Amino acid sequence: MNETTTRSRQKAERREQLLAAASRLFAERGFRSVSIEDLASDAGVSGPALYRHFDSKESILAELLIDASEQLLRQGSERVASATSALDALRSLISFHTEFALRDRDLIRIQDHDFANLGSSDAKTVSALQRAYIEVWMSVLSELDPTLAQSVIRTKVQAVFGLLNSTPHSAPHGDVETTRAVLEAMAIDAFHVSSPRATIASR
Repeated sequence: MNETTTRSRQKAERREQLLAAASRLFAERGFRSVSIEDLASDAGVSGPALYRHFDSKESILAELLIDASEQLLRQGSERVASATSALDALRSLISFHTEFALRDRDLIRIQDHDFANLGSSDAKTVSALQRAYIEVWMSVLSELDPTLAQSVIRTKVQAVFGLLNSTPHSAPHGDVETTRAVLEAMAIDAFHVSSPRATIASR
């Protein structure tokens, strides 16, 4: 490995360390209570060194929330694309989002508490990505029950998101598998579906 490659790898690793520190500290204290010095200290770098990776504290917050939203949309879409039926797609989406909620509790806390601290452009980006993710779920539910109004479907999806995203505040950190099973069962029950009524097209 040459020197340039080594430096690039080290820079990428340092950037990830800063993002991990920011995720943890923003979740624990809130965005406004965390200083640049706090972030740098937690990641093991100097304050000025942090600016070699990010323009500002706000840009770190934006990267955390935009990256999380992009991952949800991309991976949720992939789950639907690989499903064999609408019901299979719904179960896969529930499993995927439950895993996200259990694994990335800090990001959910940050989204809840600090979305308002995003700049206008970044807030629009996050909102657009999240709307697109909701649409992925809505398309599946529309295939399962074409008689449902879109407003009803949207309400159902957002209610299930509320259930799954409550885990940072309500679910114990101990028995993850039991928590996962309970959440997934509650989510599928909330949609009131038990058998496929439609098969995803274009398989």
